[in-house]
Amino acid sequence: MAKTILIVDDSASVRQVVSIALKGAGYEVITGTDGKDALTKLNGQRIHLIISDVNMPNMDGITFVAEAKKLPAYKFTPVIMLTTESQEDKKRQAQAAGAKAWVTKPFQPEQMLGAVAKLVQP
Repeated sequence: MAKTILIVDDSASVRQVVSIALKGAGYEVITGTDGKDALTKLNGQRIHLIISDVNMPNMDGITFVAEAKKLPAYKFTPVIMLTTESQEDKKRQAQAAGAKAWVTKPFQPEQMLGAVAKLVQP
């Protein structure tokens, strides 16, 4: 059975590029347009990994990760932050919220798939 990954980004083109790469590698994909929208997708279904942008309207990625980690079903779900941010302070905030990895945009699909493979067990 395919592993399910939630992609959260306010950019439709980023969601599309990440979705295509992940689907091509055999993953199921769910998308959210921002943190608030993504929280509605966390309805108890099994999600093996979350990939989230940091800067989004309505609810930023760090707040979203912190909120997701409060939900028992997603407490241990690994998170990759995918962002243009490279500040150490933002990275520390994301780690404190529960993020496991940080991928900087622009990225190569192989780079993203490598990070995903490290966090999602087959």
